[in-house]
Amino acid sequence: MLDSGDKKSSSFASALVAVALVFFGALAAAAGVTLLARLAMLFFAAAPDGAHVAAVIVFAATYFVIALGEAPGLRLDRAGAALLGASLMVGLGVLPLDEAYRAIDFDTITLLLGMMIVVANLRLSGFFRLASNFVVTRAKSPLALLAAIVLVTGAFSAFLVNDAICLVMTPLALELTKRLKRDPLPYLLAVPMASNVGSVATITGNPQNMIIGGLSHIPYGAFAAALWPVAAFGLLVTFALLALFYPREFLSRERLPEAAPPPARARGFLVFKSVSVTLAMMGLFFAGQPVAKVAIVGGALLLVTRHVKAEKVYREIDWPLLLMFVGLFIVVQGLEATVLTPQAVASIGNFDLSDAGVLAIVSAILSNLVSNVPAVLALKPFVAGAADPQRAWLVVAMASTLAGNLTLIGSVANLIVAERARAAGVSIGFWAYFKIGAPLTLVTIAFGAWLLS
Repeated sequence: MLDSGDKKSSSFASALVAVALVFFGALAAAAGVTLLARLAMLFFAAAPDGAHVAAVIVFAATYFVIALGEAPGLRLDRAGAALLGASLMVGLGVLPLDEAYRAIDFDTITLLLGMMIVVANLRLSGFFRLASNFVVTRAKSPLALLAAIVLVTGAFSAFLVNDAICLVMTPLALELTKRLKRDPLPYLLAVPMASNVGSVATITGNPQNMIIGGLSHIPYGAFAAALWPVAAFGLLVTFALLALFYPREFLSRERLPEAAPPPARARGFLVFKSVSVTLAMMGLFFAGQPVAKVAIVGGALLLVTRHVKAEKVYREIDWPLLLMFVGLFIVVQGLEATVLTPQAVASIGNFDLSDAGVLAIVSAILSNLVSNVPAVLALKPFVAGAADPQRAWLVVAMASTLAGNLTLIGSVANLIVAERARAAGVSIGFWAYFKIGAPLTLVTIAFGAWLLS
């Protein structure tokens, strides 16, 4: 039975969710109608020749499969859909092959590959378990344990690829809650939510930020200076909402029992080397060095070792994600070359995307429809022509990332945690996630849009 305090907290939390749903739904509906109307205007503004029609069909079909995750009745996944779409753009004459090659942003591919190698070495060395054990096992109460998980996950995700951080933190959270005999659900929810929020802070926090960094050429330090307040505020809101929605777990005077940390199985020299290279890379990022060059050099240096076979590192790399990026660059370029010409985009007023609030809503809607990486690429021609493209790119980075917290299927990080938890016998339901994710998304995007306006 819930006592009166728990009932009041639960009632307030439910009311907060209801307000978030109504408000966000109204904004999404209004923005969606406007967006569809303007897209129709854009399509019919140009004479629909063969290349024009082919580009629209290929683009729409590719994004449809990406939104579903798999082609209906087929085993074609997102990466395969992007590759097929790119091939059709070339095969149907929308883009010549040499222009398709030029459409690929190799800086983004290089940056992501380098960071994947770095994260793989940190994980294989045992660094993440050492660092997490040090911080999390010093928590003396459930509320302190929640704060530690949110802080550690968010801080790591700010500088390293957030999906990889979720792979590391999920089993740790499961292990800790089992040993401490706690309800694992709120602690597991903290992992993807804090990871999504924390990754807003820098270019290297997540794949969509890496794309934006490559397209916008915003310096690493300037990007972090603009968005770290959003990430810090978001982590505080994540912590507060989880405590509010689970008052019996967190709003008590209960103390945690003493529990020895699990064995770390760390490789001392590899930990030292991986951390040293990572810190050096962070310093060079903030010093203004090209992030792609720094990342790939750092990753390559970490492959020179006698402790871990290179094959183990290669297995940690998300090759399908890289393939999807390559394909999407070409698919979007095909649409841009035939339909989204600078004149066509200018003729409809850039979707009124000069307003930070409108741009944030559009980015959030697209990110939940087709995922954040495809959404960022789809918005590229409109943002690039904005009056202040740097500010517009920062708004897109903020909103497309924070939108991943709306639903359980809103980001890859969420799905990683849900699948890892399910394999361990813990179910994360859609509503259990949504009742916290909806207000978290609304509050953080509103704050970010206000801060960047």
